[in-house]
Amino acid sequence: MAKQWENWSGSLQFSPEQLEKPESVGELQQLVGEVANRSGTIRVVGRGHSSTPLVATDDTLVSLENFGGVLSTDRERCEAWVRPGTMLKDMGEELLEADLAVHNLGDVNVQHLGGAVGTGTHGTGKNLGNLSTMVLGVKMITADGEVIERHIEDDPDFLRAARVSLGTLGIFVAIRIQLLPAYQLHRQEWCTGVEECMEHLDELIEENRNFDFYWYPRSDEVKLRTLNPPGESAQIPYADLLKEGQDWAPNIISKARHLPFDEMEYCLPAEAGPSAFRAVRERILKEHRRTVGWRTLYRTTASDDAMLSSSYNRPTVTLSLHQNAGLEFWDFFRDMEPIFQAHEGRPHWGKKHTLRAEELRKLYPEWETFQKIRRDLDPRGLWMTDYLRDLFEGRL
Repeated sequence: MAKQWENWSGSLQFSPEQLEKPESVGELQQLVGEVANRSGTIRVVGRGHSSTPLVATDDTLVSLENFGGVLSTDRERCEAWVRPGTMLKDMGEELLEADLAVHNLGDVNVQHLGGAVGTGTHGTGKNLGNLSTMVLGVKMITADGEVIERHIEDDPDFLRAARVSLGTLGIFVAIRIQLLPAYQLHRQEWCTGVEECMEHLDELIEENRNFDFYWYPRSDEVKLRTLNPPGESAQIPYADLLKEGQDWAPNIISKARHLPFDEMEYCLPAEAGPSAFRAVRERILKEHRRTVGWRTLYRTTASDDAMLSSSYNRPTVTLSLHQNAGLEFWDFFRDMEPIFQAHEGRPHWGKKHTLRAEELRKLYPEWETFQKIRRDLDPRGLWMTDYLRDLFEGRL
């Protein structure tokens, strides 16, 4: 029995039978074969930033921490092959050396690339898709131990399934990603009132490359964050500029986060965002202000076509609730979740939610298509656990 594993906030804890850290594709193939031969199960873990039980297992847990690094870059095509265990921060630094950069990042850049794309991790910007949208191809080990390679050019439906697949299609050993020429951004942080923010929300979203805002329940004020190309900086006369800076994109989009927290995030149709936020604010002020001091985050993402993407086929607003790690969060999250559901929300796969297959299949038009691809690749359920079966299959 391996020692107890826990995620970064400590809210997910379990003890796998074994924790393996293979160093080569050959070692991974051998491990897959051994576990498959005894009808066991395998889950792959990244940096532990997710807090749903996607990686929880009492069998074999595989860390890809030895599968890090950028394998190759193509400056002319703005592409790279990257290993899945590469931390996003490290990937950004390596790509800058090749004069390349990803189109966006989230608030936190300590995740592994494989986990970030596999759960639909995202930043903010109405024209910017989540990180999975940059995946052009994958090299992966299937449940029968075979190494296969698939690309958007020759098998687009497979890539649309693989982009957000929660580690249920196979183990990625290399990921081909679309990039941009390296670019800089000017970051500005502002403070204003709630009503001023909501009155100007549409223009803030439209006029900035990256925009989001944090609402603080205790002060009932908001922090606005804008990032734009140098020379195109925001001008916000109804807000106070608190700080600003300019740097290469991977150095300035994400900032270090040292205080762990638990989070619930739902992804809503963009047009439902303002109404949902107002309902969330009203509920928190009425019922939770005394016990919840953490902020509510409002972001946007572009529509995409990954089968299990929370932004599938619709421009999206995301609303995130936070609570300090170690403090009670479920009473708060469960009380707020019906608001998200009433606004046609889809939960972020890596953050706290209570939905299962019965509710989820109604939210994703290509749900059954994805499940067929998954079952065809893994008919014996090597990558599945009780939680994933509940999530994907439920009571059929």
